[in-house]
Amino acid sequence: MGIIKTALEIALEKTETVKSDKSSIEQFEAKQKGKKLANAYIAGESVNLADELKRAAFSEKESLKQGIFDVLVTQITLPAKKEDMGKVEKLGKGLSVVIKNKEFSAMYEQLTQILSQYLQEASHYEQMVQKQYAPKLRQKEEELSRRLQREVRIDPFQDPEFIAYFNQHMNALKGNYEPVVEQAREEAKRMFCE
Repeated sequence: MGIIKTALEIALEKTETVKSDKSSIEQFEAKQKGKKLANAYIAGESVNLADELKRAAFSEKESLKQGIFDVLVTQITLPAKKEDMGKVEKLGKGLSVVIKNKEFSAMYEQLTQILSQYLQEASHYEQMVQKQYAPKLRQKEEELSRRLQREVRIDPFQDPEFIAYFNQHMNALKGNYEPVVEQAREEAKRMFCE
């Protein structure tokens, strides 16, 4: 009759040959620390990324940089409003700490200008779409006013038909700029790896 083993004994036999690699654990932890630092930096906490990199042990610097880079580069997106440009500039400053390529600053400055242009165009598009939709909105208001026998005003952003029309136009605009943002991310990755 065979020996019946407990689940613990079976697990111990299977993991017996697995040894923890202290170096890879330290690298993983350094990368995680880099990600936390980057998130704190984005959140506006008083984090100086350059100082943190100087303080890091030599063996952890590359993993720490990788963690910081991974978080910051994914945050490069189209801004939703003018106030988001501060975050865009902050991301550029943070990335310049871990990307030591001289071309990065010029590339990122160009991206910042393009994103500002996008915001201006988006504002123009919004006004244009509202102006184009205004006759249809007035028609809906008049119809509702007749039905309810009192004056009715409709906020265009509460009208599902307007929202669909607005989103269609804004998504077309975003479609023109998303490739630029993606290209900037790819360029940043290329420069980081050099």
